Amino acid sequence: MKKALLAAAILAASGLANAGEAIYDVEPTHTFVHFEVLHAGTSTNRGRFDTVEGSVTLDREARKGKVDIVVHPASVNTGIESYNDHLRNADFLNVSAYPTARFVGDGFIFENGRVKSVSGALTLLGKTQPVTLNALRFNCYDNPRAKKEACGGDFETTLTRSDFGMNFGLPGIPDTVRILIQIEALKR
Repeated sequence: MKKALLAAAILAASGLANAGEAIYDVEPTHTFVHFEVLHAGTSTNRGRFDTVEGSVTLDREARKGKVDIVVHPASVNTGIESYNDHLRNADFLNVSAYPTARFVGDGFIFENGRVKSVSGALTLLGKTQPVTLNALRFNCYDNPRAKKEACGGDFETTLTRSDFGMNFGLPGIPDTVRILIQIEALKR
């Protein structure tokens, strides 16, 4: 009995006890969307989007949530500027016509008190498709630097780029793109 009370007191003091709905803002220095595409059947091309913003609403007690994340495709970064420029043009991301991509979801699945997956809709290149992000890990903790609770994790999904009208190079360049998301958000 004493151990249970001590554990509850520690959770309450650390701010990690479930306290209903809370809103978290994406922390930009710990949040990136990465992508991987097979190149000519030999190796994997990788890159990331450096500018991601948005918010996550979580209610761990009720096991529900909402997410609204905006990615800025012009921030694509492969480490090679000429490749970045090609990805930004109309062949792929068409950033002049579509400066943002957006994921909105409220289909949260929890397992053992942690987010297991989030389903919603991704809008990319003006087209909206259903997407499920699977959590590889998820955790909330008291961030000593920010002096706020932080929640985040690693998520992944696979997209079919032609579903969004990104048809350049098909079938030579594969239609499937693996998406890996690292996200951390701070409680308001």
